[in-house]
Amino acid sequence: MSSARLTSPPIATARLVVDTDVASFIFKWHPEFAPRYVDIMRGSELIISFMTLAEMRQGALDANWGPRRCAVLEAYLADFSVLHSDSLLCSAWAAVRNESTQKGRPISAADAWIAATALVLAAPLVTNNSKDYRHLDKLRIISARGE
Repeated sequence: MSSARLTSPPIATARLVVDTDVASFIFKWHPEFAPRYVDIMRGSELIISFMTLAEMRQGALDANWGPRRCAVLEAYLADFSVLHSDSLLCSAWAAVRNESTQKGRPISAADAWIAATALVLAAPLVTNNSKDYRHLDKLRIISARGE
């Protein structure tokens, strides 16, 4: 494993990095995708990037959620391990951005952090937006959309 730091210890044999879209689908219980992703992820250690944590919290603020709904979100997010930034993750992020630019497939800063998280942990990324990531050679992608 890298020197990147998880906020909680590994507890399962398989690790999966969960993209923001999938975390959101499950939290809001999207009728089509939530059950599929729950089945895919069952029994694995679920990890999110610090960026997914930030995006989920921003979504709550943008939607003007009250304290009660925000507390439910925080309880949900507490079930994930979070990979926070360090020098190794920053280098992986830069490499993801560079590879994307070199291939003419610009990637957002947020998506690059999420991809870098999966790469640093050598774990597959569970995403419903595989088109945003499939150009990255070393990234393993799992999607319920079958892309």
